[in-house]
Amino acid sequence: MAILILAVFIGYNYLYKNHRNIEGENAQFALTAKQIHSEFNSNAEVSQNKYLNETIEISGLVSEFSENEITLDGKVFCQFSDKISQPGLQLNSKINIKGRFIGYDDLLEQVKLDQCTIIN
Repeated sequence: MAILILAVFIGYNYLYKNHRNIEGENAQFALTAKQIHSEFNSNAEVSQNKYLNETIEISGLVSEFSENEITLDGKVFCQFSDKISQPGLQLNSKINIKGRFIGYDDLLEQVKLDQCTIIN
């Protein structure tokens, strides 16, 4: 019976791990939007394996934004968990963003990040 309880406890903890705090993590990589986009154009598979689920810092110019999303140089899509509270945010302004790499969209040719925060 004790083994069953232990197995259930381990299984529960495995399935319901604590969520990562990307904002508190140090970035593993720091690149510009153009650099990371170029890496994916050269070899998407290698780049996917290199960055997947890693915390990265990206710098670039704001090409689009809404209340919880920013696109840098038209190449990096950044999704924020909360509303963006950056006064003075405007198109073509230079910005640094930290987030977790979640994938590359072949169709839109965009790098995708989530749990983003602005680091200026």
